[in-house]
Amino acid sequence: MIQIDRRILTHFDFLLPILVLPIIAMSYYLISEVSLTLAEKQLIYFTIGLIAFGFFFFIPIKKLEWLIPFFYWITIFLLISVDFFGISRLGAKRWLDIPFVNFSIQPSEIFKPMFILMLAYLIKQDPPDKKGYGWIDFLKLSFYILLPFILIAKEPDLGTAMVLLLVGYGTLFIIGVNKKIWLTIFIIIGISGPFLYNSLHDYQKKRISDFISEKPSYHVRQSIIAIGSGGLTGKVKEEATQTHYKFLPIATSDFIFAYFVERFGFWGAFSLIFFYGLLVIHMITLNFKLKNDYFAQVITTGISFLIFVYSSVNIAMTIGLAPVVGVPLPFFSYGGSSFITFMIFFGILENTLAFRFDPTHRSVKYRNT
Repeated sequence: MIQIDRRILTHFDFLLPILVLPIIAMSYYLISEVSLTLAEKQLIYFTIGLIAFGFFFFIPIKKLEWLIPFFYWITIFLLISVDFFGISRLGAKRWLDIPFVNFSIQPSEIFKPMFILMLAYLIKQDPPDKKGYGWIDFLKLSFYILLPFILIAKEPDLGTAMVLLLVGYGTLFIIGVNKKIWLTIFIIIGISGPFLYNSLHDYQKKRISDFISEKPSYHVRQSIIAIGSGGLTGKVKEEATQTHYKFLPIATSDFIFAYFVERFGFWGAFSLIFFYGLLVIHMITLNFKLKNDYFAQVITTGISFLIFVYSSVNIAMTIGLAPVVGVPLPFFSYGGSSFITFMIFFGILENTLAFRFDPTHRSVKYRNT
C-alpha cells in the first residue's frame, strides 16, 4: 500500500495546481470586491469543484473505460431532450429541470468531459498509423464530434458548439490525420462559408456584424475603456469607476478580464496571460512523455485546447478582436458550471497521470502499417 501511495505522488503533476491556484485566488479576490454575496457563492462552487476533482481523481477510470460509450450516449440523450423538455432563459433553450428538487442542469456542460473521454476511448481502441488517420477513420471520429456540435448549436449555443468543434478537430490534428484530408476540409469550408453564415440565427449574425463594424457594441466599448484606463499598473479599488459605477457589464463573469486589467493594468494582464500560456504549454508537452498512451494523450491535448480556446476567445472578446459570446475565462470567471467542469477535467487528467503504473492503463500499440 505504501508503494502504491509513493508511486501516486511520483506521477502526480504538482505543476498543474501551482499554475492554477494563483488564477483561482485572484478570481476570488476580484469577485469579493464586487459582491460579498457572489464571493460566498463562489466559495461553495470551489468546494463542490474540489469534491468533483477528488472523485474523478480516485475513480479507476481506465478500469471502467468500457462504460465511456454508455455515458457518452446518455449525455447525447440529454442534449436531445433539451429540444423537447428544455426550459428557456434569455431566448435560449439550454437547461433541463430536475423534478421535485427545484434544480436545473445544463447538458452541454455535463457533456464536455464525456466528449473528451469518448475521443480518448475511440482513439485508444483504433490509433492512427504513421501517416495519420485516413478518410474512413476520420469520418468515424467526425461523427462523434459533429453530432454534439449540431445538437448544441441548435439550442442555440453556437459558442459552446464551436469550442467543442475546435477542441475535437484540434485534438485530431495533434494525434495525426492525413494532410490531404485537412486540405480538402479547408477548401470545403471556404466554398460553403456564405451558406453557413445564412444558416445562423439573427442574434448571431448581429454579433458578427457588431464585430466587423467600425463602432463596437456597448459592452465591448465599456470593456475597452476599462482596459485602457488601467494603464501599466492599474487603479486602486475606489478609482475603478468602470466596474463600481456599473458601466462595465457582467464584470465578474464574461468581462472579468476587463475588470482585472482596470485594477492591475498591463502588467497584471501580462501575468495572467503568462500563467494561462504556461498551463497550456505544460499540458501539451506532457504528450512527449506519454508517447503511445493515446488515452492520456487525447485527454491532455483536449483539455489544453479547451483552456486555450476559452481563454483566447474570452480575452479577444473583451478587447474587440472577437465577437461577444458567452465563453467564460477558465478558473477566473464567476460561476459554478464552468469551474466545476474544469475541476472534473483536472481530476481526470491527474488520474491518468498518477495511475500510469497501473497495468490497466497501458494503451494499445500502433496498428501494423
